[in-house]
Amino acid sequence: MTAVTALPTASRIMIVDDEVGIVNSLRRLLLSVPCSYGCLSYRLQVETFTAPAAALERAREQEFDLFLADYRMPGMNGVEFLARIREMQPDAARLIISGYADLNAFADAVNGADIYRFLSKPWNDYVLVSAIAQALNYRELMLENRLLAAQASAAGAALPRREPAPAASKVRWGPDGSAIIDGAADAADTADAADTADGGAPPPRPGN
Repeated sequence: MTAVTALPTASRIMIVDDEVGIVNSLRRLLLSVPCSYGCLSYRLQVETFTAPAAALERAREQEFDLFLADYRMPGMNGVEFLARIREMQPDAARLIISGYADLNAFADAVNGADIYRFLSKPWNDYVLVSAIAQALNYRELMLENRLLAAQASAAGAALPRREPAPAASKVRWGPDGSAIIDGAADAADTADAADTADGGAPPPRPGN
């Protein structure tokens, strides 16, 4: 049996969706279901907003580890919102969630933005929580690599580098009309290989 390590500091999550029922449902889910990736378990602090402008104002005051935004919102869509967040908090993980009908409308915008992953509505609870845990882990590894690089530069020697799974790089469409984000599959394969090497079974893929 693999031991799970609970991180001492809670990860701060912001959810932005103009539908009150959606943000309330997501908040309940993230506070009730364990958010785990590999041997790590993340404690979450969740803040929700129904207006992108108010969410941006809060982001100017408080740093967050991850932002999850709906695509279709009045006044500012999710890609525009996350692009603003990237300027303010470049180290935060950024995910977008939307209904299937919106995919063709914003695929090009997602391809041009630094968004870790797309999540669909209606969502699968396990897939959504797992995606958030993976995004938090990706962020931690990126920050750790930056620290190692700074230490190596100061010491004048190369230090070991941990390779994070790649973030989403491109949205394309599968033969069944589903959204496929290039980079996400490679990340899952890398994680599966690591889990298998550690003696554990790889996590189930969405749709399996």
